[in-house]
Amino acid sequence: MSEANVEAQLRTRAFARVLGPYVAIFTTVLAIRLPDMTDLIDNLFANAASVWILGAVMLAGGLVIIGGHRSWRGPAAIAVSLFGWFVGLRGLGLIATTSAVRSATELSSGALTAARIFFALLALGGLWLTYVGWFTKPTITPSTKQS
Repeated sequence: MSEANVEAQLRTRAFARVLGPYVAIFTTVLAIRLPDMTDLIDNLFANAASVWILGAVMLAGGLVIIGGHRSWRGPAAIAVSLFGWFVGLRGLGLIATTSAVRSATELSSGALTAARIFFALLALGGLWLTYVGWFTKPTITPSTKQS
């Protein structure tokens, strides 16, 4: 296995160590508190500066992940890369189309249940990334020798 491939796996594990617990904790709390989030969301969107700052931070965070993690080999690497793109595009959406993002946050009771299930599944994905980041080692396969 080439050094670059091992380095990419180590980088994926490093990102998974941070993103896994974050996603697991955040989405679990969000799934539990989702009905209570209406006031918080209303207050956030009432202040345009808060939305702008949040969007800028999300865009920057997404770009850090996109720029720092360039590997798409394996499920964990794909998950980390997709997370970076999701966060970056969500931040861009907040600063470019605030009203569209705001309208997407309004949930009916059926959508609330679907959102809770979605966040619970994301929490399981976060637990999996946590496992990958903290408890796995790079897979090293025998390299073929060239003469």
